[in-house]
Amino acid sequence: MSSDWFKRRFLSSRRQEAAQEPQWPGQHQLLPPLPYRRPKFLRGVCCIEERPSGKRPVRSPSRDRPLQWDTGYAETINAQKSEFNEDQATCCQISIRKNNYGKGEDQEWLILCSTEYLTGYYWALFDGHGGPEVAIMASNYLHYCIKQKLEEVVGGITEEHPPMHLNGQHVCQSDPQFVEEKQIRQKDVVIGALEQAFQECDEVIGQEMEAASQSGGCTALAALYLQGKLYVANASDSRALLVRKHNFIPLSTEFTPETERQRIQHLALMYPELLGDEFTRFEFPRRLKGDDVGQKVLYRDYSMQGWGYKTIEKDDLKYPLIHGHGKQARLLGTLAVSRGLGDHQLKVIETDIEVKPFLSCIPKVEMFDLTEQNIKEDDVLIMATDGLWDVLPNEDVAQMVRSFLEDNKTDPYRFSELAKCLVWKARGRKDGYYWILPNNTSASYDDISVFVIPLLNKDIVSKQK
Repeated sequence: MSSDWFKRRFLSSRRQEAAQEPQWPGQHQLLPPLPYRRPKFLRGVCCIEERPSGKRPVRSPSRDRPLQWDTGYAETINAQKSEFNEDQATCCQISIRKNNYGKGEDQEWLILCSTEYLTGYYWALFDGHGGPEVAIMASNYLHYCIKQKLEEVVGGITEEHPPMHLNGQHVCQSDPQFVEEKQIRQKDVVIGALEQAFQECDEVIGQEMEAASQSGGCTALAALYLQGKLYVANASDSRALLVRKHNFIPLSTEFTPETERQRIQHLALMYPELLGDEFTRFEFPRRLKGDDVGQKVLYRDYSMQGWGYKTIEKDDLKYPLIHGHGKQARLLGTLAVSRGLGDHQLKVIETDIEVKPFLSCIPKVEMFDLTEQNIKEDDVLIMATDGLWDVLPNEDVAQMVRSFLEDNKTDPYRFSELAKCLVWKARGRKDGYYWILPNNTSASYDDISVFVIPLLNKDIVSKQK
């Protein structure tokens, strides 16, 4: 799928609007900003909690319009950190059909076809930074990218051992042996499609943000159920947690300044011009001072997990790209290479790592095979943005999930109610100027969005049998 395809399908109205605006001589035509909205599945009808809550109501879909799989969803805006809730969400089916080679990309594969070849189920959360625009675009586009990438390789994801050639022919008689030696399975082709879709969507959004002369970014956490397997792809610090009766399993790996350190440092080595003579790619335990020049000081570069000693030079006194440790680690700048930030300059942003154009790193994908597990009715996948996880550890969330579902076995809306309870728990209550938890510690001040996805879907299980 090319970026031109997206421009024709989704962005024509924005470009027409831009063309109608009067232009000064020599002025570059800019795309208008995306209109702000909430997730489409809320359809403008929300349940708003009745209890007093200041300016942070908890919202969820109307009960007469349930989400697929009886999925629960709830959200609340930040504590006056910004005007808008920058989180976005998507929940939908993805219908995948055989790709008819020879037809142009203008074919209406976008429409749900009557003769579906495969059906996947999709949930995603996007936490916008620097504004909601990138999160809105990602929530609009990523599932279409995933659909298209899956359709390109659908012949390979219907076989446990994917054929070397999509047409099933053997150019070399040893083709199956080579595939087996590489241990390539059906799941690997799906994971590859997800990774390609993230990158394709990233490039398109980067181009559109540049065309609109805007900067910003978002995190992305997506779950895809396909052929009995659950795939979770994550970029940045949202989190997916599978909660069962006796254990819980993290299904996402978070991106932090420390996990991204080597990639960013290597990027600075390859493109030193991006540093703008203001930053150093080296990491030190603290910000260096003039007295450190000439001294041997602990440091590490992109190729190092451990630490070494470096004789400090004057250039080393510049701002480090990464500073701090653990959850408090910070990026003092984010490198922008083909990510819609104009002249590929280093943009100084003193904030967390996710402030960058959409998905400037490859997502990490985890797979959980539901067909090999004895899935129970109370087994659920919790997907949430960092507004939840900043104040509630995995153990507390798992305990709350088990207790709530055990106490509400007959409630047909219990997954939706559980999502709201999780948001209420992380948001806390307002006490004067502050938001606090029951133990009087600070509650989350961030946007909070939560999906509760029951893993046992009786309709799907009956079809598989």
